[in-house]
Amino acid sequence: MKYHQINSALFVKNRRKFTAEMKPNSVAVFNSNDIYPVSADSTLPFAQHRDIFYLSGVDQEESILLLFPDAPYENQKEMLFLKETNDHIAVWEGEKLSKERAFQVSGIRTVYWLQDFHKVLNEMMTYADTMYINTNEHYRATVETETREARFVKWWKERYPAHNVAKSNPILQRIRSVKESEEIDLIQHACDITEKGFRRLLPFVKPNVTEYEIEAELVHEFIRNRSKGFAYTPIIASGNNANVLHYIENNQQCKAGDLILLDVAAEYANYSSDMTRTIPVSGRFSERQKAVYNAVLKVKNEATKMLAPGTLWKQYHIEVGKIMTSELLGLGLLDKADVQNENPEWPAYKKYFMHGTSHHMGLDTHDYGLLHEPMKANMVFTVEPGIYIPAEGFGIRLEDNVVVQEKGEPFNLMRNIPVEADEIESLMNS
Repeated sequence: MKYHQINSALFVKNRRKFTAEMKPNSVAVFNSNDIYPVSADSTLPFAQHRDIFYLSGVDQEESILLLFPDAPYENQKEMLFLKETNDHIAVWEGEKLSKERAFQVSGIRTVYWLQDFHKVLNEMMTYADTMYINTNEHYRATVETETREARFVKWWKERYPAHNVAKSNPILQRIRSVKESEEIDLIQHACDITEKGFRRLLPFVKPNVTEYEIEAELVHEFIRNRSKGFAYTPIIASGNNANVLHYIENNQQCKAGDLILLDVAAEYANYSSDMTRTIPVSGRFSERQKAVYNAVLKVKNEATKMLAPGTLWKQYHIEVGKIMTSELLGLGLLDKADVQNENPEWPAYKKYFMHGTSHHMGLDTHDYGLLHEPMKANMVFTVEPGIYIPAEGFGIRLEDNVVVQEKGEPFNLMRNIPVEADEIESLMNS
């Protein structure tokens, strides 16, 4: 891995939080992701399942974590199962985790090779009453591929039909949404790498540069700072492309006078950052562009102040909508009649700002978090309002990542990334 090893104490804490919520005499199993084929002998780069990483720090394919806090013997309470390495694998694929190295990474003493899993699991099932299965219940999830986790669940249900079944996901949704200080430091590091990429970019952008050249500059800076690259598929949208919310072609030439919406960020150690900035191709905003830009910035700043313990996500978005409505009235994009006659299910401001303002972030860009429950300290959220005006040929979105504090305003992990229009112009023309 490119990143520096994370202290195993983090994963020890994470497991304690999870097992504290388990029912008596129950087992939980977590699987690595598959390596997905492309065709012939080609595969996609491996990306670890975030749940097993969160609980163990193991960042390797064909790995299984088993937790059994009420096991009859101490060495059965936490167990890792890993693909057995050998000299052939070391030559062709590189060194895999040894049992000792797995302990250093995870803090788990009991490590088996994968071929022992079914035998050990069978013994654990004779002691246990309940199995926690790990299903994907994220509110944005649309999974069509049968994952390694899903195959395991199907097999287990057929093999052990007499056991009770419980769900890991509700526990993970709660504990993963509240970050440990070590996790906040890792997200901060990802944000700092993102800052380096953005600062590299500003003097580089000129009329006629292509969106993919901008993408190349960013990924160069990210990887040279120990990131695997982008935390998510980058959006580099010049001109009217910015009005396509998930524009990812990144293949157009950037024209003088246009704006570029950059929704781009680095990952670090599997933790995401999530930044959006909008910059002028020619290094200067027009008067109209700057007026819209400053309106979006004002909404972002006001929205950020509302992220506090006890805030409900749904009510928060209603309040942000009121601020955005005021700004759109000031810009002449809405008039009072539009607001008076609006459909409450789709308020007038949604014509220009049609997406949400904030989502949880962490190991996943759209991270775990139960939206119907009040916000808590040490949750990390994006704040990303935008105004999109196809008729004027541009869209503007600004996005930072912030940590909810016990008291006071959230702590901005992107506080050092330029966002004021004047500063961006200055850096682009330096």
